[in-house]
Amino acid sequence: MDQSVTYLGIDYHQNSLQVCALDVEGRMLLNRACVNDVAHLGRLLNFGNSRIEAAIEACSGTADLADEIVAQLGWSISLAHPGYVQRMKQNRDKTDFSDARMLADLTRVGYLPKVWLAPEPVRELRKLTRYRQDLVKRRRVLKLQIGALLRDQRVLSAPAARWTKAWLEWLRSQAPLSEQGRWIVDQTLMELQSVMERIRSTETRLAAVTESDTLVQNLLKQPGIGLVTATLLRAEIGRFDRFRTGKQLARFCGLTPRNVSSGARQADAGLIGQCNRYLRSTLIEAAHRLIRVEGHWSAMALRMCAAGKPKGLVVAAIANRWIRRLYHEFKLMNVA
Repeated sequence: MDQSVTYLGIDYHQNSLQVCALDVEGRMLLNRACVNDVAHLGRLLNFGNSRIEAAIEACSGTADLADEIVAQLGWSISLAHPGYVQRMKQNRDKTDFSDARMLADLTRVGYLPKVWLAPEPVRELRKLTRYRQDLVKRRRVLKLQIGALLRDQRVLSAPAARWTKAWLEWLRSQAPLSEQGRWIVDQTLMELQSVMERIRSTETRLAAVTESDTLVQNLLKQPGIGLVTATLLRAEIGRFDRFRTGKQLARFCGLTPRNVSSGARQADAGLIGQCNRYLRSTLIEAAHRLIRVEGHWSAMALRMCAAGKPKGLVVAAIANRWIRRLYHEFKLMNVA
């Protein structure tokens, strides 16, 4: 083993870092707190010609810190999966001292559960897609608030389907509401209009920033796939070639069946729980569209339904097959 390697574990906080350094034998060289500053970190950990391999748990802000460390200090740094690291701990006590030591030791023995460090353009795109996601959630909450108020006011009849132009016009001018109910509805509709304008503005910005993105433009050529789905796949998956197989990608997207088994007892229990829920729900929605617009997937859905499979299972299976097909189609594409 190379005797000139120093292994670092960095426990990240917004204003400070806890840094632990180990040599190749596991002897502790340093374990102390310092300010959250890359230049200060470099001065603190001056080990001469020793090559440094560092690890830091993935959380908000650590990707930018990792980029700064690589650019300014030239260290080799990996992001660790916080959930898997937590499972590896033998002691329930949690301190910054022990967390940094754990990360350094996992790096030293080669057991660090790594996650992908997305490049800055992908992280910036991810901010936009997640901002849009928050706006969509807020739009849903506002609509539910109006619906709850109408039930509370016992407004039972309406001239048109909900959220159509005719229904909104009726709600603004003719709905039989109390004085305070009317004021609340007007305020909520104003906020709803603002949220919808921000959603449209975000989508315009998404289209602009991905105009020259090869992967997004190729995804947009897929039947039934629009801007929101294409940019979300680019932001959350990033590169298809970072997965070894299509099945691994499907599991990352949360489209793999959960299996609960022990001995002879085997049971499937829906889809796996550990995943990006928004990515999975978007792919499920895409599968519904694929069934409607593309003959291959329509035929597959009909075969499975004829065999007695539940509709939810059919849609999830099509989403699984579709993302695995995309993997083989795009895994050789050279993107950042």
